[in-house]
Amino acid sequence: MSHLRAPRVYRRVVEETRVLLERLERIEELDRSGVGRGALLVELRALLQEAETWSHVEGGDAGASAVGKLRAALARDMIAG
Repeated sequence: MSHLRAPRVYRRVVEETRVLLERLERIEELDRSGVGRGALLVELRALLQEAETWSHVEGGDAGASAVGKLRAALARDMIAG
């Protein structure tokens, strides 16, 4: 049975990674277009939620560390803003 589980887990990791990459592309496009800071923060908050989901699916310390760094960066930006 475990051989059937691996492809599903892999597909979920790939799907969550695709979602993150699409969100990052959207953020880059918005940034290049000069959209306001508020719109970027909305996208960055969504990125944080998606990164948390990815981290849980992917597992490992690297994913958790990346999410923590993103969370800290957003907190600094929201406090400074």
